[in-house]
Amino acid sequence: MLEDWFGFGVAVAIGVGGALLFALAVEVIMRLVARRYPWARDLQTKARNPFWALVLVLGLWVGVHAALRNTDWMPIVGRVFTVAAIATLAWLLIALVRFVADLALAYNNIDMPDNRLARRLRTQTLIVKRLAIALIVVIAVGAELFSFDAVRAVGASVLASAGIASIVAGLAAQSVLGNMFAGIQLVFSDALRVDDVIVAQGEWGRVGEITLSYVVLDLWDDRRLVLPCTYFTTTPYENWTRQGSELLGSVEFDLDWRVSPQRMREHLEQVLTETPLYDGRANVLQVTEATAGYVRVRILVTAKDAPTLYDLRCFVREAMVLWIQSVMPDAAPAQRVLVSEAVPAGTGPAGPKRRSLKPEQAGESGFFTGSAEAEERASHFTHAIPRVPRDGEGDDAVVEEDVTVGEPLEETAGARARD
Repeated sequence: MLEDWFGFGVAVAIGVGGALLFALAVEVIMRLVARRYPWARDLQTKARNPFWALVLVLGLWVGVHAALRNTDWMPIVGRVFTVAAIATLAWLLIALVRFVADLALAYNNIDMPDNRLARRLRTQTLIVKRLAIALIVVIAVGAELFSFDAVRAVGASVLASAGIASIVAGLAAQSVLGNMFAGIQLVFSDALRVDDVIVAQGEWGRVGEITLSYVVLDLWDDRRLVLPCTYFTTTPYENWTRQGSELLGSVEFDLDWRVSPQRMREHLEQVLTETPLYDGRANVLQVTEATAGYVRVRILVTAKDAPTLYDLRCFVREAMVLWIQSVMPDAAPAQRVLVSEAVPAGTGPAGPKRRSLKPEQAGESGFFTGSAEAEERASHFTHAIPRVPRDGEGDDAVVEEDVTVGEPLEETAGARARD
């Protein structure tokens, strides 16, 4: 009996000792590599515990198997070690998946102005990491269960009725599966990314998290809006950072007819030079309406992203209001009633003569005209109109003429008549 226990101890010691020597050798190699490469240090931190656990389980299994190879305890002990080895292996694989995902996220930083590609890769990486971890857990649990003979026999009968079971499960969990496939579709179709600025359900916010079943929006007032993934595949929504983060915003005023758009335009240029919120791409002041007793003045400004644009619009609105109050108070909106006095026949005009004023010139620069940048924007809304052949002309006489959309028809017809 003593000799049996001594032999058992020697076999276990040899197995565990060999495993420890192997683990120490790997540990030394990783420490040497970590001195030159930072990723090796991160890998060593994340995978050390599961790696040591797996090596010890395998070493102990080898020693026990060598000592109890011909005994009745071997089947039970072997099954226990099989379950333990599968669990520790799954633990190690999950640690490796997390290391790879964190490494990919570190190389795709989203804290930069032009981060569209980084946001797409970050979103896909997070979803792939969750899928990989879920797949590893499912396979590990299945492998552990199928290591038992009784469960293997039950599994054969379950596989025989898999068709009916899949139909029943699909009908019972169609909403869950729909959300899951919608989440995968969102991520790999590049329709939605983490850190995108969107408007959904009438709420403006930033995408904080995308899972396989729901999307979390971080709203501007620190609230969180949770929407199912199917919402974004079935309902229209606004994505303000689909191709870039730069945006155009408007500030509108209803002012009196005595307003001077030219002076407002000059002051707008001065206001924009005093703030770093403006990105310098476009600024336009136009009179868009002159009805119902008011003159509607619209200011268009641009900024690098949505939050900056909101602050810029508020800044421009406040600056223009203060300027109107101090410099041009007559331009403030007011309701006026004009009372005219009848002039007797044969007499001169009543009251003092009106002082003649030189009329101001309307500004010719606009958002789509007046500059190279404006003409470039206008080109996106114009196209060539093919010429319709006259009677008697063959197919070889058909010529295409470039006509700008919105060109007066009389001028176009006259030009063709001169030709």
